Amino acid sequence: MKYKGSCHCSAIQFEFEAPAITRGLRCDCSICTRKAATMTAFTLPPERLKITAEKDALATYTFGQDVARHHFCNRCGIYTFHQTLRAPGEYRINTGCIDGLDSINLPFDIFKGSEL
Repeated sequence: MKYKGSCHCSAIQFEFEAPAITRGLRCDCSICTRKAATMTAFTLPPERLKITAEKDALATYTFGQDVARHHFCNRCGIYTFHQTLRAPGEYRINTGCIDGLDSINLPFDIFKGSEL
């Protein structure tokens, strides 16, 4: 399936192809607990995620080992996707930013990121 999405103000937009999204993933690490976002259960290599961002809209936050890179919109503040600690350079997408996906009712698994 082809998916499209964006931050709230649409300064950051993205698209990718993947199988139907039927489950999500939530992490219990310190940052993910505070964001409370449900992410895609799969990761995407950078060549499979097309990102379009207006100038200076895409901001990045890192902490700890500086491997995971949490990307968000510098204008509206929405966390759109991140590059993972377990698969450096690959992305998980915030399911709440994917157009037409019922992310509120998406069942999810918990990743024990707090144990890393």
